[in-house]
Amino acid sequence: MSLKAQLEAIIYAAETPITLDNIVQLVKDSVAADGTTDDAEVKSRVREALDQLTAEYASPDHGVEIRQVAGGYRVSTKPEHHDLVRSFAKSLKPPIRLSLPALETLAVIAYKQPVTVPEISEIRGVDSSGVIGTLLERKLITTGGRKAVIGRPILYKTTKEFLLRFGLKDVTELPSMEEFEKLVAESFQSDLLPLESAPETAGSADIAPPEPTPGEEQSAVQAGEDRTLAVVESHPGSSDPAA
Repeated sequence: MSLKAQLEAIIYAAETPITLDNIVQLVKDSVAADGTTDDAEVKSRVREALDQLTAEYASPDHGVEIRQVAGGYRVSTKPEHHDLVRSFAKSLKPPIRLSLPALETLAVIAYKQPVTVPEISEIRGVDSSGVIGTLLERKLITTGGRKAVIGRPILYKTTKEFLLRFGLKDVTELPSMEEFEKLVAESFQSDLLPLESAPETAGSADIAPPEPTPGEEQSAVQAGEDRTLAVVESHPGSSDPAA
């Protein structure tokens, strides 16, 4: 991969302006592999590549540009396109915020679908009926008929909206359990899936739980990751997602 391509990827992925020094540290080994080991020379090469990249994006053929903001670099839309982008942004769906119980329940359904509420509750070890309503409301799951057992409980499965939100072609692209563990951990560390304030009870959507101490928060996250992984590996009578 070329140096400019690496810089482009870094600046694009950065949520806040990233400084030249930070960029240099990220690509230092890559530049050194080309025979450049002197720190000053590495920094000079990175700055030169950044200038070239900035000039390329300044072309009228690009709708975005690389700007220096607050001591760092970031990708921004060009001023002449702001109205267009603002209109587009207004048409976007708001991000879905999932609580840990909702994420855990969604994982069970995704990996074991079609599955009933009693089966989900048995796997998780807690009543899941309240969370099911939340996932239905957000159109991440839907009903899939009734199971041919006494009482004929409703079966639940994931939806096209679920695939769209998680960037999947179909449920066969669900990550392995090891990958899922990493995704859950990263989601809490980077706040990619911000937690709802609502506890797992019906009719209590506006009640926020008390703020945990740093130690309690870390323990809760670790416990949540462990439970999420454990629940989707149990219940041998459930279906495989590829079925």
